[in-house]
Amino acid sequence: MSEAHPIVCPTPVRFEVMRMWWRNLTFLHWPFDPEHVQATLPDGLTVDTYDGKAWVALVPFEMEVQLPGGIPIPREGRFPETNVRTYVRGPDGTPGVWFDSLEAGRLSATTMARVAYGLPYFWATMTAGEHDGEWSYESTRRWPKPAGVRSRTRVRPSESIPNEQQTEFEHFLTARWGLFSTFLGQLLHAPVSHGIWPLQRAELLELDDELMAAAGHPIPDVSPVVHWTAGTEVRIGRPSRVRRD
Repeated sequence: MSEAHPIVCPTPVRFEVMRMWWRNLTFLHWPFDPEHVQATLPDGLTVDTYDGKAWVALVPFEMEVQLPGGIPIPREGRFPETNVRTYVRGPDGTPGVWFDSLEAGRLSATTMARVAYGLPYFWATMTAGEHDGEWSYESTRRWPKPAGVRSRTRVRPSESIPNEQQTEFEHFLTARWGLFSTFLGQLLHAPVSHGIWPLQRAELLELDDELMAAAGHPIPDVSPVVHWTAGTEVRIGRPSRVRRD
């Protein structure tokens, strides 16, 4: 097990600002030159690497947002989402996730996340669904610009990966206990805790994506690392300012 990315959260969030379920989620990961990814990060963050490579992910899924304590939000609380994300360390070496973009199927969620966390959310027309054992996700950006950026992904999940057989590399890609963002020029960190991802292997059947390139990461000419998961509960704590020196 990786010391930096243990499969179980070492410091669970005690005072949550938001509780979520990330459901029916696909991870598509590609390797990148660390210098390429570093050039896209704000001051104070350093790209996190595995075997000398940076990793950037396209992650479509279904989001269920709840109020603190797990109180459901009627109607507005469930919608599709697609993220472009990479992995970083803060000035003191704290590992976390950096989101290049986040598409959401609810305007209210887009606005709230931009204001509360400084996250680059975009409102999009989105669908996610299963048919004959295949999961399909579609997204077309609406606001803010550039509008019209599209993504379509179709995968077929296969065998489960028992928790004890998840590799250190899979922990690196999925076991992340914080997120970084910037707001009004300040670097922020918010603690995150989530359950162990019940990972499955998956086959990529179709990919027609513009989100990666729009985020500054044109998809390389290599096959992605593909995982699918039914999902887990995610708890996010209050963001705090990070000193960059």
